[in-house]
Amino acid sequence: MAEKKSRSRRPRGRSARKTGGSPLYAAVDLGTNNCRLLIAAPNRSGFSVVDSHSQIARLGEGLAETGRLSDAAMERAFSAMEAISRKLKARRVGRIRCIATEACRKAENGAEFIAEIRKRTGLTFKIIGPSEEARLALIGCHNLIDQAAEHVLVLDIGGGSTELSLVDAHRARENGLNGMLKHAPIKAWTSIPYGVVTLTEAYQHLGEADAYPAMLAAVKEHVETWAGQHNIRQALEKETSHIIGTSGTVTCVAGVHFGLERYRRDLVDGKWMDRAGGVETMQALIEAGPEGRAQFATIGEDRAGLMLAGCVLMEAVWSLAPHARIRVADRGLREGLLLSMMRGPKKKRRSRGGRGKGKTRTGATDAPKVAE
Repeated sequence: MAEKKSRSRRPRGRSARKTGGSPLYAAVDLGTNNCRLLIAAPNRSGFSVVDSHSQIARLGEGLAETGRLSDAAMERAFSAMEAISRKLKARRVGRIRCIATEACRKAENGAEFIAEIRKRTGLTFKIIGPSEEARLALIGCHNLIDQAAEHVLVLDIGGGSTELSLVDAHRARENGLNGMLKHAPIKAWTSIPYGVVTLTEAYQHLGEADAYPAMLAAVKEHVETWAGQHNIRQALEKETSHIIGTSGTVTCVAGVHFGLERYRRDLVDGKWMDRAGGVETMQALIEAGPEGRAQFATIGEDRAGLMLAGCVLMEAVWSLAPHARIRVADRGLREGLLLSMMRGPKKKRRSRGGRGKGKTRTGATDAPKVAE
């Protein structure tokens, strides 16, 4: 597969202003499909974005079949990391956190790959667990929780997995961001072992007409099992409850739903989609096929082949609360990571006697932290 083009966005809104000497922070997210960077300076309301970069590397391509990161996929990711490293040096960023997710968690050679990134670029990555992904995504989207909601379901669709979190909205509002940073008000969470890349590859032997119902049945099995164990439908049954969707899939669907001729974050982030309109848009994308989907300005060729799986994941999760609206989030993991760095509690150093309770060799957290 040909290497995908990188994308850097100009600073937006307040981010265009000078940082006034504030220290710069950076969050780097190495995912199954994308490599992303966000550089920001703290301010009273949170932070101002100084620079960003997103590059599709398809790191997890073929991983499900071989159990390893391929040489071609690693080279694409190395290219992305080198571009990110240059931006960090050019901006003289002093505080940097780099995280890797599902592809590196699963791959036999994930730790070896992380070590090679450090050797080539000087960037040190930590492989985080799915519970930490869920927590960071919630923190990144914390101000999209509606004031009237009792419960909110956060949907974070990745390339290799999908995280769902049932959030106590009242507690989130009451304790604010600082309270959320100390203890996320997540009542139940799960990580579905399917993302847009892994789900697409698992059913690529089928035509789209047969693949969609097969994928939907597989995803719903995971979603319904989790929902039944934690009474998710009952928690979301009130009309004020809603879903927060944070992923490229959700923003792409929203761009088509709102009829955008080009993607604009300010016309997508924080906006609402009702189920009728959302389902109609997804159905149009399914019927359009890969070539037709590529013609939509907010999708393009890079994502066209992954949108079928993305629509499956959205539909399966939305079925838990068919009355609910989705609030679109063009924010998530990186924003949560930045806020944790800037305003989160300082971590205590571990003793020299071991790795510490609840940690794996890669540094991923085993046990989720949920609201008591």
